[in-house]
Amino acid sequence: MSKDKGSASRTINTIRRKTQRKYSAEEKIRIVLEGLRGEVSVAELCRREGIAESVYYRWSKECIHRVLPHHPQIDLSVSTLAMRAG
Repeated sequence: MSKDKGSASRTINTIRRKTQRKYSAEEKIRIVLEGLRGEVSVAELCRREGIAESVYYRWSKECIHRVLPHHPQIDLSVSTLAMRAG
């Protein structure tokens, strides 16, 4: 009986891996930029896009660490973001 449980668990994990959505770099950047615009809450954005908020924040961190060093003209200071949101 426990052998069947293990097999079922493996099958479920396999299905989850195969049905998990893969996001391209462009999609991730689009979602992060939309969140930075502040027109909708991050929670609402994540619900609409079907991702967890933790995923959004991981992607935003990646953008900051990977993209911004190559584009110093982009200003993401707190004051600039506050002006854009309000």
